[in-house]
Parts: sequence; C-alpha cells; structure tokens
Amino acid sequence: MRLLVFFDLPVVTKAERRAYTVFRRFLVNDGYDMIQFSVYGRILNGQDALEKHYKRLIDNLPPEGSVRCLSVTEKQFASMKLLVGLPLFQEKAVKTNQLLLF
Repeated sequence: MRLLVFFDLPVVTKAERRAYTVFRRFLVNDGYDMIQFSVYGRILNGQDALEKHYKRLIDNLPPEGSVRCLSVTEKQFASMKLLVGLPLFQEKAVKTNQLLLF
C-alpha cells in the first residue's frame, strides 16, 4: 500500500517559507520519496501503518496551505502511467515483488 501526499503551500513570507521547509523535511525524514514537485509517496505495510502515518501527518501539518493525502494499493500505484519524462530512481529500484515484509 502507498500513501501519497499532495501539497500546495504559500511561500511568500519568511514564516511561510520556513513552514514549507519544516513540512517538507518532515516528509523526507519520515520516509517519503518525492514523486514530483509537491507530491510525495511512502510505502506502507497494511492498514495499521496507514493509520499511524496518517496521524503523524496530521500532527505535522503546516498552519496554512492545502495538504491532501491518498492511499492506494501497490497494484493501483503500479498501473499509474508516466506520460512525459523518465521514471525516478526510486521507481526503478523498488517494485511490488521486491518488498520485504518483516
């Protein structure tokens, strides 16, 4: 399962830029990979992990802007079509059948 986070945050003032940076760093430090600008995704192992990371996301939301999240299965994520550009290294390196479950 994957959790996708989409966000559009204001970056006009210094405080808004700082909030953007703090939120983005939270995503990176929490294991999210950038899919494209302002779209980050993370692999999760089941519904319990989804709920845990959803709560962590809520706890670290910036004060302003728009943040959305979407959970999709690996099969749904794998059916996504790349129309322009090249796949990222993370997309090439980790396939559904290569996941290790502990």
